Amino acid sequence: MESDLYMFLNKNMMRIENLEFLAKGKRSSVYAGFLKKNKVAVKISNRARIEGKWLRLLNREGIGPKLIKIEKDKLIYEFADGRRIGDCLKDKNIKPIIKKILKQCRSLDKLKINKKELVNPYKHILVDKGKVVMIDFERCHKVNKGKNVTQFCEYLMRNKIVNRKRLTSLLKKYKSSQNDKNFKMILKRV
Repeated sequence: MESDLYMFLNKNMMRIENLEFLAKGKRSSVYAGFLKKNKVAVKISNRARIEGKWLRLLNREGIGPKLIKIEKDKLIYEFADGRRIGDCLKDKNIKPIIKKILKQCRSLDKLKINKKELVNPYKHILVDKGKVVMIDFERCHKVNKGKNVTQFCEYLMRNKIVNRKRLTSLLKKYKSSQNDKNFKMILKRV
């Protein structure tokens, strides 16, 4: 597998240096290295084309790491660094971070895309110096009505970051009518 990776990179003139194994997930392996002076991630997955399609679309909305190249089962994108969201929840200044995440969730809902992992986003949202990056879009799919805002709020309520009583009625309103007014009410209560 690694020799295939190096052949892919050399064939496509992607001079990625200091490439090293980073992580293994259920459906992929991820490597990190440097393309020129920029740190990148190389993801090997049989769903790379699907994730690349979503990243291309979502990058236009400022969501996800910047896509660099996709081919067959390999995806190269800007390396996203930071702490996992689950490790940040007890931070003093978490409210602005939560609002940034919710705004990205709202963008996904407007696009009628369900990310799926936002009920338990522990590994799927990274936070670095106030910047929020969602990762892993291989399971995204089109839906009639997005559920990202409500799923992420459920995660916040389950982790006692937001009081369930304060938010439940607003989430019901948002679920029935996903408009900006209902979303802004949620942002105010978070």
